[in-house]
Amino acid sequence: MRFLASIYRFVLVAFALAGTYQGWLSGSARAWIPLDFQATFLLAVVMLWAAAAALLKGTEPPAWLKGFATLYALIGALAAWTFEGSAGLLAGLRVWGIPLALMTRVLVPAMAVLDFLLFDAHRRYPWHFTLSWMAYLPLYAAFVLIRAAVWPGLGAGSRASDYPYSGIDLAALGWERFVINAAQYLVACFALGLALFLIDRIMPKRTALTV
Repeated sequence: MRFLASIYRFVLVAFALAGTYQGWLSGSARAWIPLDFQATFLLAVVMLWAAAAALLKGTEPPAWLKGFATLYALIGALAAWTFEGSAGLLAGLRVWGIPLALMTRVLVPAMAVLDFLLFDAHRRYPWHFTLSWMAYLPLYAAFVLIRAAVWPGLGAGSRASDYPYSGIDLAALGWERFVINAAQYLVACFALGLALFLIDRIMPKRTALTV
């Protein structure tokens, strides 16, 4: 089962790196702004560690980090679907014949969830993970605001605005609406993290495919 898990994870890593190559290969600073791009690259790094650990019988990534990467792959995809919908999903650049947007919004997060369900050991998330996982969202919001203020005109995502998503576009929304939206998104993401925690508690400690 270790070999099967390793191959699966290496394939996931290949898709995640392909979906983010505009940032790490071409050096496009603009590409790194959207949350789904950052989350996909983080998942690639964590899954590369997990794939090597499965193959070599090494130390798996810590449960907190593996859960964090899986959760943010889902959050990033959800953000893209919420603000961009299916626009451009099958258009734009392709790698191996697959559109990059399809990789980051559908393929990679779905594979991450399957990896969590099939290959991970379960019942290892303490309840406070659901809180600590959320710490990145305020940091991301601060990054978006600071970048837009000190490096305007770069654009983000598929929009001409300096903000990657319309729901956190401070220039268009103003501070009051921005804060309200940010709080709502934080609650929604916490609910997603809580769902991941509950699934982990419900699942058997080991499945037939657990590494």
